[in-house]
Amino acid sequence: MKKILLFNFFIASVLALRVSASVPPISETEDWLAENTFTAGIEGPAVDRAGNLYAVNIERQGTIGLVSAKNTAEVFVELSGTSVANAIRFDAAGDMLLADYVNHNILKIKMADKSISVLAHNDKMNQPNDIVVADGGIIYASDPNWDDNSGQLWRINTDGTSDLLETAMGTTNGIELSPDGRALYVNESVQRNIWRYDVAADGSITNKQLFFKFADFGMDGMSVDIAGNVYVARYGAGRVAVLSPQGELLREVILTGQHPTNIAFGGKDGRRVFVTMQKRGTVESFINSLPGSDWAKLHAADK
Repeated sequence: MKKILLFNFFIASVLALRVSASVPPISETEDWLAENTFTAGIEGPAVDRAGNLYAVNIERQGTIGLVSAKNTAEVFVELSGTSVANAIRFDAAGDMLLADYVNHNILKIKMADKSISVLAHNDKMNQPNDIVVADGGIIYASDPNWDDNSGQLWRINTDGTSDLLETAMGTTNGIELSPDGRALYVNESVQRNIWRYDVAADGSITNKQLFFKFADFGMDGMSVDIAGNVYVARYGAGRVAVLSPQGELLREVILTGQHPTNIAFGGKDGRRVFVTMQKRGTVESFINSLPGSDWAKLHAADK
């Protein structure tokens, strides 16, 4: 309860400083790393409590890269066998969770010793793609089948078991939770839909509604800020779209590259946004007016 109160106080304090209640102002984008530091498979950005940025496939496929500062990146760990990760998130203990799309796994890396274990495995998955972690530890995973433009949606329980929540969807890709965990957003890249679900206390989802539909280009990963605005990587459009919690397009951030794959918030105050860029093999960055929800939760105890 103390952490919840602190987090709510932190959000209220930041929201009180907002100049505008609608469109968040931003800085111009900049390259955070040299081109081709990562492979064209760069994805899954996530920031730990110390402020380090991680993304998949630095130098070669099957690696996790650590970006400790601008223009400073190195291999953090190499996955074993044929494993290749797509998404990265951190759990409440600070350990790294990965979607290993090749082997139908959710992997866990203990940050203390870099040991890798299989948290969940299910052969019925097409390829776990993007993941999001609820406050209680439940993981939701998108699961596209790119061959026929279909997809599934999974819940990974804290004991490692997995439940298929929905099938016969479009190409499920980006996935995110609202700051309070009561809404789940899932997008379909090819069909250009973003769906919103209500999330119950037991992790079940209901009341599926169309949240937003784009008229052109695709979508990839998503993230949210502390006000619940949804940031969408517009693959092929070279933009990050910012949607309000009511599903209104607030603005689009213009990027240098055309193929953003995912989004994470970090920096000293949580307002620096990192966008992984396929084909350029780099990370583009800009300053936002609001911190990210994941960053705020990591630092709630600091306030």
